[in-house]
Amino acid sequence: MSQQNPSSTAYENLRARLVTETHTWLVTGVAGFIGSNLLENLLKLNQRVVGLDNFATGHRRNLAEVQTLVTAEQWANFHFIEGDIRNLDDCKRAMVFPPMHAVGGRSAADVEYVLHEAALGSVPRSLADPVMTNAVNVSGFLNMLVASRDASVKSFTYAASSSTYGDHPALPKVEHTIGKPLSPYAVTKYVNELFADVFARCYGFNTIGLRYFNVFGPRQDPDGAYAAVIPKWIASLIKGEPVYINGDGETSRDFCFIANVVQANLLAATAQSVDALNQVYNVAVGERTTLNELYAQLHSNLLPRYAHLKGVNPLHSDFRTGDVRHSLADIGKAEQLLGYAPTQRISEGLEWAMPWYIARHRD
Repeated sequence: MSQQNPSSTAYENLRARLVTETHTWLVTGVAGFIGSNLLENLLKLNQRVVGLDNFATGHRRNLAEVQTLVTAEQWANFHFIEGDIRNLDDCKRAMVFPPMHAVGGRSAADVEYVLHEAALGSVPRSLADPVMTNAVNVSGFLNMLVASRDASVKSFTYAASSSTYGDHPALPKVEHTIGKPLSPYAVTKYVNELFADVFARCYGFNTIGLRYFNVFGPRQDPDGAYAAVIPKWIASLIKGEPVYINGDGETSRDFCFIANVVQANLLAATAQSVDALNQVYNVAVGERTTLNELYAQLHSNLLPRYAHLKGVNPLHSDFRTGDVRHSLADIGKAEQLLGYAPTQRISEGLEWAMPWYIARHRD
């Protein structure tokens, strides 16, 4: 998912530069949805990547798929560590790309850029097991901060969350105005921001947090109780299973295609302006889609391929505890300070992603 719009000048310039400059990156949660997409794009830019994952929510099949999408030479630039961010020693081990004697006796390389994606997502999961969510998202996050600080990395970019806006009703969401958290998951992601700010103040360690808004795209898991809505609904429609919409379907979200998230991470990691550092940014497209509208788009995309969907309508269930009613991002700050320019809206993203979802179902 690396095709970009030429208007994304800052990102296009960065990509052109990275192709000619090899740097060393660490991607935590590398076997997950976002992590594996970051890995794919970095390897295609001829970067060295250390990946850390314990496969709690990530999958080996995601790494295997990335291997098929890059050259053998690019794949040799990937070093995987099976480890857990709750273990500080694992975090420290991941700060070096080791010598690869099979590829010209390359020397070890220190990690320069950290992209911290490892976390336990899902509001329902956090309500069911707040202790585990805290252990991974807070203690694990702190371990990564400490290991990165001690390794003197150039930058630390981390996955924040739009859940941090909590019960604040204003739309669109702007970074400096938040409400009270509505779930244990939201608490953990807000604590991440607080720790990042404290590390900047106390240790002079620069970070950037990216508040993701409902990311979707290839390699997003359609299975399990905590699957995201888009892959879950697509799988249900293809299989002829009922689709359940929580509430009246007028709940709305700012759905963000994965290519936009990759762009934001790379721009944030390499940001040079002092004004851009130690900030949090919304990562979205700045458009609101209701669940009813989302269902209609998915249904219309799939209907030409699956005749059994003719006349199929969703079923409605109760509103889900911990969910906000509406979410819409103001992306002006990221546009101004990072040069972020989203290249796919929801309709374009679904067009890109749908072949992958359909192929995944066939497999």
